[in-house]
This record gives sequence, C-alpha cells and structure tokens, in this order.
Amino acid sequence: MRLERAVDTYLRHITIERGLSEHTVAAYRNDLAGYVEWLGAAGIDDTDAVTADTVARFAAEKAAGDPAPAASSLARLQSSVRGLHRFLAREGVAQDDPSVRLKPPKQPQRLPKALTIDQVEQLLDAAGPAPADAQPGDLVGIRDRALLELLYATGARVSEIVQLDVDDVAHGDVLRVRGKGSKERIVPVGSYAQAALASYLTRARPELSRRGHATPRLFLGARGAPLSRQSAWLVIRAAAERAHLTAHVSPHTLRHSFATHLLQGGADVRVVQELLGHASVATTQIYTHVSVDALRDVYVTSHPRAR
Repeated sequence: MRLERAVDTYLRHITIERGLSEHTVAAYRNDLAGYVEWLGAAGIDDTDAVTADTVARFAAEKAAGDPAPAASSLARLQSSVRGLHRFLAREGVAQDDPSVRLKPPKQPQRLPKALTIDQVEQLLDAAGPAPADAQPGDLVGIRDRALLELLYATGARVSEIVQLDVDDVAHGDVLRVRGKGSKERIVPVGSYAQAALASYLTRARPELSRRGHATPRLFLGARGAPLSRQSAWLVIRAAAERAHLTAHVSPHTLRHSFATHLLQGGADVRVVQELLGHASVATTQIYTHVSVDALRDVYVTSHPRAR
C-alpha cells in the first residue's frame, strides 16, 4: 500500500474507531507526515518496502538531530510510527511489524510542579471575583473564576473542561468528563467551584450567549463563541501574572496541584487515579513522591537523635 494512503487509513482509525482527541490526532498526523517525507527521501513510498532496519535508521537519525530533540518529543514520534505499523500488521496490510524492536527512549522522571494551597488561592482570587463579590458587568471575570475553580476542583485537563456542555454540570455536585479516547468519568465538584459555576451560569453566561450563535458549550468567549483551549491557557497565564506567581503556571499545573493536594490530604492513590482518568496507576504514582525537604522535616521531627 502507498504510504500516504496507509497513513490516511490509520488516522481515520484512531479518529473514528479509537475516538482520540482532535489535538492527539493532529500530533500523530504531523509526526507521520515527517516520517513519510523521510522515507520518500530514502526512495521508499510503499509499506512493503519498510524494514526493521529502515525504522531503526529513522529513529537513530531523529535522535541524533541538532538540536537534540526532547526525550518526550522523540518518544511521541516513535509512538506514532509504532502505532502505524502495528495497525498495518493487524489489518493484514503488511506481513509483519517492522517497528516491533523499536525501543522508546528512556525519559527522565520529573516530579510534577504543583502550587501550594496558598498559591492556588492567590491564583483563583486573581482570576476573578468570588461569587459574593462579583459585579453584574464583570462577565469575563466571573467566567474566569469559574473556569479556574473548576480546573482545580476536578483536576480535569483543560481540553476536557472547554469541551463541557451546560448539561454536563446539571447535577451541580458532580461533573461528567469526557477524557482521552472518549472515555467518560464522573468527578465530584467542591462547594467553591459549585458556587463559582452557579454565579457564572446565572450572571455571565446568558449575556455572553446572546453575543454569539446558540451553543451548548459551558464556557464561552467574550463574543459568545465556545472558549478554545488556547484562550483558556491565556486566561490562566494572565491570572498567574496578576497573582505575581513567578513559577511557570499552566493548565496542567492546576491538575498537578489537584492530585498532589489530594494525596497530601490522605486520599488513596487509586481514587486519585480514577479522578484523573489515568489508565494506569503507575502514571498517578509519580505524585506520591515526596520532596527531600519533606523527608528531612519528617526525619528531624521523628527521630530521637536527629537534632
């Protein structure tokens, strides 16, 4: 099969049958376009001509790039290539999988950066007024406060939050989230986020909705269109600047903080795994690592001859 056709078939598979997000599919499409281009430069335009040595040369050349790619970028690229060839072999398009011996690069294990509880409160206060202090004309501030309260209260990904419809929060104290692969999960919503959402739904969203075309999406932009992932990122960055938080703050920072604070409060890692929507508990266990400072504090306060 021609490589371009094989890639198109695979992308349709992960979009329709596996239900991967638009963002993930776009990343795979970009990776595989580079792969097909590299194969074309090597004189290969058919899936039958790709061998294990071909795949190994591709991976080695990309790993030796200048500047050297990040381990995470290289791992995703290799995952795209392995996914393509695994699919072609499973569907009988290719006799075997030439990527089966491709080993993903070892990635450094970085502890997620989480804000302290005080820093989270500073960020939320900088995003917009609390429901009791909100003024009728501050539509964007009311929306931004509800957005950040919901991100921190649920630990949801920003892409999951901006895809919410109004009906998804109809029950008030729980949220129906559609995660990766269109898998749904139910996440409780705390009282602060409930109050911020109620304020947004009654004071801000009706007016924002009148500015644009009718849409069921929960969060709307200033002109009434659904709020995009990029716009939500800008909301968080602006709030971090107003809060004078020097650490890098992103939508994922709130997700990290959610998980870290739950575990610090005594939550079971399996429960946190379910709330985050992680397929494997191994992904969640990175949050269970404690810092050297925390170890030192426990040692000093607990050991009889530490002082």
